[in-house]
Order: sequence, then C-alpha cells, then structure tokens
Amino acid sequence: MTIFREPDYGTPARSSAEMITLSIDGEAVSVPAGTSVMRAAELIGNRIPKLCATDSMEPFGSCRLCLVEIEGRRGMPASCTTPVEAGMVVRTHSTQLAEVRRGVMELYISDHPLDCLTCSANGNCELQDMAGVVGLREVRYGMEGRNHFDAHSAVAPDVSNPYFSFDAAKCIVCSRCVRACDEIQGTFALTISGRGFDSRVTAGIEQSFLDSDCVSCGACVQACPTATLMEKSVIELGQAEKSITTTCAYCGVGCSFKAEVKGNEVVRMVPDKDGKANMGHSCVKGRFAWGYATHPDRITTPMIRNTIDEPWQKVSWETALNHAASEFRRIQSKHGRNAVGGITSSRCTNEETYLVQKLVRAAFGNNNVDTCARVCHSPTGYGLKQTLGESAGTQTFDSVLQADVVMVIGANPTEGHPVFGSLLKRRLREGAKLIVIDPRSIELVKTPHVQADYHLKLMPGTNVAVANALAHVIVTEGLVDSAYVAARCEDAAFQQWCEFVARAENSPEATAAITGVAAEAVRGAARLYARGAVNTSADAGADACAKRHNAAIYYGLGVTEHAQGSTMVMAIANLAMATGNVGRMGVGVNPLRGQNNVQGSCDMGSFPHELPGYRHVSDSSTRGLFEAAWDVSLDPEPGLRIPNMFEAALDGSFRGLYVQGEDIAQSDPNIQHVEAALRALECLVVQDIFLNETAKFAHVFLPGSSFLEKDGTFTNSERRISRVRKVMPPLAGMADWEVTIALAQALGYAMDYAHPSAIMDEIARLTPTFKGVSYARLDELGSIQWPCNDEAPAGTPIMHVDTFVRGKGRFMLTAYVATDERASKRFPLLLTTGRILSQYNVGAQTRRTANLVWHAEDVLEIHPHDAEERGIKDGDWAGVASRAGDTVLRANVTERVQPGVVYTTFHFPESGANVVTTDNSDWATNCPEYKVTAVQVVAVNQPSDWQQRHREFSARQQAYLEAARGQRKTGKDRVDA
Repeated sequence: MTIFREPDYGTPARSSAEMITLSIDGEAVSVPAGTSVMRAAELIGNRIPKLCATDSMEPFGSCRLCLVEIEGRRGMPASCTTPVEAGMVVRTHSTQLAEVRRGVMELYISDHPLDCLTCSANGNCELQDMAGVVGLREVRYGMEGRNHFDAHSAVAPDVSNPYFSFDAAKCIVCSRCVRACDEIQGTFALTISGRGFDSRVTAGIEQSFLDSDCVSCGACVQACPTATLMEKSVIELGQAEKSITTTCAYCGVGCSFKAEVKGNEVVRMVPDKDGKANMGHSCVKGRFAWGYATHPDRITTPMIRNTIDEPWQKVSWETALNHAASEFRRIQSKHGRNAVGGITSSRCTNEETYLVQKLVRAAFGNNNVDTCARVCHSPTGYGLKQTLGESAGTQTFDSVLQADVVMVIGANPTEGHPVFGSLLKRRLREGAKLIVIDPRSIELVKTPHVQADYHLKLMPGTNVAVANALAHVIVTEGLVDSAYVAARCEDAAFQQWCEFVARAENSPEATAAITGVAAEAVRGAARLYARGAVNTSADAGADACAKRHNAAIYYGLGVTEHAQGSTMVMAIANLAMATGNVGRMGVGVNPLRGQNNVQGSCDMGSFPHELPGYRHVSDSSTRGLFEAAWDVSLDPEPGLRIPNMFEAALDGSFRGLYVQGEDIAQSDPNIQHVEAALRALECLVVQDIFLNETAKFAHVFLPGSSFLEKDGTFTNSERRISRVRKVMPPLAGMADWEVTIALAQALGYAMDYAHPSAIMDEIARLTPTFKGVSYARLDELGSIQWPCNDEAPAGTPIMHVDTFVRGKGRFMLTAYVATDERASKRFPLLLTTGRILSQYNVGAQTRRTANLVWHAEDVLEIHPHDAEERGIKDGDWAGVASRAGDTVLRANVTERVQPGVVYTTFHFPESGANVVTTDNSDWATNCPEYKVTAVQVVAVNQPSDWQQRHREFSARQQAYLEAARGQRKTGKDRVDA
C-alpha cells in the first residue's frame, strides 16, 4: 500500500530577516528567528516523534512525544513549543528520551482500540506510525481498568454528517481537530468538554456534527492523526493506490487538491498543502461534493432529435457531430454567416474555452461568441480596464493577511468563497478592521469571533451613491494620498473627479435618503478606509495619513450585477487610487469570481468584441496574428452578446447555437424570455454532463466531461493559472476539448492538437500575458499568476506595483443614476439574489451530492415586518411576482434582510428565481441586474403557473431521456448509454 502523506514540519514556517544558528545532533543549522526546534530538526532530516504538532497550526505541546534535550537546560522541553536560540545545542535522540517516549506511547495505546487490522486508518495512521517510531513492542498496562471503548465508557460513533464519521473511542484528545476548526476554518464549532478521563471532543453544546455549527470543510478530518474523524468514502473503499494533484472545479478560489484514487475511482479529495490559493484548506464542496462526476444522471452517449417535442435517439459520436455540423452549415447557407454562434463555459478549462471561441471565429466565420461572465463579472473587465488598464484583480489571496482594513462590497466570502473567507476571518481575528457594504446581514457582520466595524446596510441599487459619498468624505476631509495620486494618476482626470465627488449632492447627508445609510456611518467608514484604525476623528486632517496603512477592497456580484455595475467597479477603483491602495501587499481591488474559470473564460477571448488577451477584434495587427496562426480571415466586427442572441433568435435572424457547459435556461434572467428564444432556434447543440435546463431545449446532445476526466488549466480570481489533471478516463470516451476539435473537423476546419498542452502552447504564442506559460513551467512552479512573460517569468502576484498597466491611473466620473427597477405600489419590495455555502451556481453539480442535507430548496428571506403585513409565517409558501413573471418559494422569516428587501438563491431550477428577475442590465456590458427586482410577495398555497408548466415540461423531457436510455443497440449508430 502506498500512503500519500505530505511532509509535515511540525510547526508553521516563520519569516524573519534574522537568522539563528544552532546545533542539532551535532549538525549546524540556520533558520529564521522564531522557528521551533522541531521544525529546525525536520529541515535537516531529523524527524522528532509527534502527535499533536502539525505545520498547518500553531504549536500546542500536549502530546509530550516531541521532547528533546537541550544543553544547559533542565528537563526535557517540547520541541514544538521551544523556539531556537543562537548557540543552542539540541539532542533529539538518547536512551532517556527513547524511554520517556515509549512510556508516553504506552499510555496512549492503553486507552485505544487495538483493531488496527480492521481500522479504516490502517496503514495511514499517525498513532500507528509513532508507535513504530518509538519502538513500542508491548504495553505494560492492562485493559481491565476504565477506558474509552468499553461498554460503560464508550460513546456511540457520530455518523450524522453525510461525508465523515466521528468515533470518540479512537480519540487521543490531541486537540488537533479543535485547533483546525479554530485556526484554519475559523468556525469554532468544536471544543474539548470534561476534564481528565472524561475529556472528549464535542461539536457545539453536546450536539451531533450535523446539528452543530460545523460547516463540513474537512479541516478537522485532515488534522486527525487517527481514525477518530474519517471520510466515509475511505471507510467504504479503503485506502487509495495513487494520488494526482488537480484543481477544484467549483468557485473562483481555485483550490488545489490531491485526488486519491483506487483504480479509476476517487477515494477522497485532500486539500494540497502546497496549493498557493488554499494553502491546505478546503470547503464542503471541493472536499466532499465530487460524487456528481459519477452520478447515475450522467449522460455518456450522444443523442439527436429533430424537435424538442420528440424522444431522443442515441447515436454514435460520428453521427452526432456530423448532424450538428450539417445543421449549422444549412442554417448559415439559408440565413447567413451570422445566424449561428457559441457560448463558452466558465466551468471548462482555459484550453477548452479557447477552442470554442476559435471554432466560432474560424469555423463559423463570425464573432458571435459569449460566456457566462456576461451575466456575472463583465463589468469588472470593463471598469478595471478603463481605470487601471487590466481586466482583472490586483492581488494574491494571501495579500489579505497584510491588510489593516478590509472593505467587503456586495460579496459574501464565507458562503460564496469559503476558503478565502476563512483566510479573511483569520486576519480579522488578528486585528484588521472590517467594513461591510451589503443590503443583508451576512455572516461577517457579526459572529462571536468576527464583527464588522461598519455595516452600511444600503438599499439594493444604490451602490454608486454610497461609493460617491465615501469619496466625498475622502476628498473634502483631506484624506487623499496626494503624493501617490500625483506620481501615479492622470492629473486632469483626478481634478475633475475631485470636483465631482465634492459636490453637495454626493455628501453622505444628501445620499442618505437614497441609500438608507446614515451619514455618520458613511463618514466613519470612509475615514476608516482612508486612515485605518489610527485617529479616525473628523478633525484629524491629512496628518492622519502620515502613517501609511493598508486597505483592501473585495467585491462580488453584488457590485457587478446592477444597471450601474460598470460604474460601481470604476468607483471602487477610484477609491483605491485616491487613497494609494493599489500596487503592494495588503491592498488592492479584488473581484471574487463566482465560478472556477470565470477569469479564464474572459482571458481566452470569450467576449464577442475581444480576442484572447482582451484585444479588440477591430485591431488589424492583433487580428493578423490570429489569422496567420489559424489560417483564416477573421471578421473585424464584434459579434452578438448573449442578450442579443436571444433577441435575434426571436426575430428569426439567429438560428443555431453551440453551448458548452453552461445552463442559460436556468442562470440567465427573465427565464420565460430565454425559453422563448431557445424554442425559436432551429439547431441547439448542448455539450454537458447532465440533461440540464438548457439541454431540455436541445436538438443535439454531446456528452461532456467533468474536471476529473480531463487535462487542462483553470485561472482563478487572483489570475492564478493552475493545472487540472485527468484522474479517470472520460466516461463518454472523449474530453470536452476533443469534442470541440471533432466538431470543428466536421465543419471542415482542422484543429491539430494531440494534447491540451499544445493548446496552451498556442495560447502562449498569441497572448502576451501568457507568453511564459507552459505545462512544464506550471509543473515546475505549481501555479502561475499572469502576466507571465520575459519581465515576469515566474508570474505577477501583485499588479500595478510601480505603474499602472495603462500608464497613469485614470479616475472616472461615476454619477449615480437610479435604476428603472424601483419599488412601486404594485411591486413594493426589492428582491436581491445570492448563493449559499452548500450549493453552487445552478446546482447541477451540488444537487447531485449529499449537500442536499443542508439546503434542499431555495427559500425566500423576508423581514418579520413584511411577512406579518402579508400574513406569512416562517415555512409558508410565498408567491413572488415581478413585471417579468411569478414563482412560489417557501418563506424564511428573518432579520438578515431589512424591511422592504427580500432575498433568495437560484440553485434549484424548480424554484424559478430567474423567472422573476428582469432583463434590465448594466449600461456598458449588458450584465443583468439580478440584484434589484421590484416584486410583490403574497401568501399562496399552490405553485405558480410557470412552475406547473415547468414541472410538466421537465417530466416530458426526462421521459424522452429515459426512453433513449432504454434503446437497444441496433447498428453502428446505436450505442449503449
């Protein structure tokens, strides 16, 4: 059996300019000041036995196995809690140390089940290992006394969590799980209860793991040195045979994982300690919710049909691809070259996304390509390009550990980006200040261990007014970093901006009536952001800026998914430039991307006006590079955006669409409008792993592959390019990149790639920011943050260090314009939407896992006042109607939302959340305004008309699929499902 345990140096690495030299077992070693004796010994290969120590947490010193002898000191100090000193002479092994360590191990083993041969941790148990290391061969203490696994003392195993079990009988009370929950995750869900013999780990107040505050991140499971906390998948399947490093396919954090595999079956996913984005941490989705990849709902055989009102026919890959290609060519011949297009996926790899946009441009011959970033972060690309010169965030995630003040705007990191959320909470516990700007009371606003200094609980749709009010305070109270602005920014634009934000209508007092946020709260938040925690009084003046502090802004879809999304992104950049908070660690403008490869899908040229690298299609020199490489002539005119595709489908000028890995029939706004557009298409080709909502309208279904079945790369929110490695063969026989190549071939355009590495090589040749990227370089460095080129061969963790990408930073005027979506007598409430920890995006993946235990339906959060007015009680059905449509959701009466605001998620298609959202959108990018929808809510007792129609339609489509699954093999075009 091969065990895949990463090196563990016992205590965390320390950073210090001062180096300390000491002697360990006669060998000199120099380490940074603050390093533990244990780590210093491990660095020269001298392993000291340990059980409670691990380098992912601070030293604890409870197990007493790591004792050493230090010349001139009495006794045997614990090496994990003893810092090195200059000239120290340490012995890690001696006869006396060996005796003491064996004695300690005897005590542990005397109260531990001796069932190693049948234990799920057999061969991968640190207690077992340490017994061997100290040479324990017999236990002098008998089992006749009290112990934790006899009938009188044993506690029944807790199997309430769907992913792991807790067996207290095997616990050695090392506290590693408790400390992991505290230090790494920051949930503080576990504790040690009782004293002496009665000491044991408990979740909550004597609760089960499922009922406690545990968020199932897996940190405790990973920290456990025995089988006390163990993945149920390991209990069922046994220990793995091999380990493959890959990248999570959920949110934009981009966590690195070790996929532990037996044969072609994943046994467990273990967060990679060397992962630069997650540093060994994980969340419930990436750690445990990967079972969807082999779910029975997977479709692994191509299918075709003539209309959506007839059953599917299973066919061979060749037949399906030729049919799709002939339909696209027929449509173009009849309706023109621009009558077809494609949508790339932010779930697929960079290489796959690159191929889809290449297929559209080179094989279809137009620029009708778009991506789901259109409906989430397209304003980020536009706004940051205008102000800073690059369409991406400025920092690396661990930059937050050097922030003094953090402003979170329209984001919910602990739910949407939980691994970064844990890192942020760690910094807040260390003393950083927090400003939250959000209509809801998200977890960060107030918990027992983290509390926001300011929560600007604004009304939905008024982001820009709040940003202008913050800027007003910064300018009128002399809080601008004048030296930074003078050196780094365009003066004329800055002067215009100052004059604009200083106007009386932008003051906190004037905007309070619009935003609902008290003027003093805005002033206090502005002073805190501009000055930090030092001297935040109104009369402190410019002298308060003498001590430079670090202030960082993190924002999410609550910024971009508005009619003024692009305006707000520019307003955020203005705030950062004005206070000198761009270009070093601890600061920056940081968009938190929603899906795993939203950044990458944008980088790869998925927008209709841009080629890879954010270069406009009208630029002849850029276009010439791609024309030479692709051997085609490219259209210099931008193509259709997703909303334009829908409109063109309805007016008859757009007839064919290739969708790879996106579910626009659930994720896009005004679903009834989207459904009408999809019904109008003559040929809809969907490439996915499940029959999602969009596929129910398809004429050709091409089976997709999960992240476990492919090679490639993802690019996360911090511009980090990470490898995705194939863990098992594609269930359908081909990975997504191979399917796109085959479709291009069927269209008569050859794409010659033997492996995704060759696609990345082409990307690097044609895209300046990726010039130095290759699979060999990624394997060497682990990951790379673009730009990666001759000037930055190892990548660029921090952007805009000495100068902005565009040269001088440009301040933009950001006038507040009220959205058309306003509360009225007919629709008196404002609906805003978001995500929840256990579910992901449209839920296609997480709904097919045990995560349903925590969240099995979308609910409508409504304030007690609004609920009482409508006669709605907690758990009642509530009808939600807007000018776009209506649906029914179960009510959750809560004060997390303010009066006049309701909130829901969109993880379940039957909830119809996007039936209600309108097609109102951002002025610059058409990003939908999901966050502001005027609605009425009433008590109801039956589903909406749309929900009833959807239920009937879905049942019919599922029946068509089941009929296809039951087809027998008859000839070359028929294959088993």
